[in-house]
Amino acid sequence: MTTLIIRPEVPEDVAAIETVTAAAFLYAPHTDHNEEFILAGLRDAGVLTVSLVAEMDGSIVGNVAMSPVSISDGTEGWFGVGPVSVIPKFQGHGIGSQLMRAALQRLSEQGASGCVVLGDPLYYQRFGFTKEASLVLPDVPPEYFMALSFTQQRPTGTVAYHQAFSLTQ
Repeated sequence: MTTLIIRPEVPEDVAAIETVTAAAFLYAPHTDHNEEFILAGLRDAGVLTVSLVAEMDGSIVGNVAMSPVSISDGTEGWFGVGPVSVIPKFQGHGIGSQLMRAALQRLSEQGASGCVVLGDPLYYQRFGFTKEASLVLPDVPPEYFMALSFTQQRPTGTVAYHQAFSLTQ
């Protein structure tokens, strides 16, 4: 049986992460196909707070990234998920779920207040994400934007991801 290892990324993983990310989103709907550029931008800006890889038989098959977001009410300590990537032949086997659980645990252990995600509600609700009417991500359908608080604090306002999320190359 093959063992899956979830671990923090190291510099030698960057090229493999780019390959995994591009492959994961190649045929995905609702994407601008800029995910590998987002990762590079977050890494270059030094704001890639959590980046975990899933390694199987010495090869990277998945990645999850988390970076700080800003909230218009000034609340600090919140992060955004993205991107989450698993190479297509391993999608649907729980690798993304293991990456998400490990990344959320890491954020919580680091003292984060909470986390937001833009994605499929059916997928992200299993990790505790819920629609938070008090948080808004402009120009996206509200049912796809969810939050998970690690504290009793509930921020209110407009959420902005790091500028790297607008990179196209």
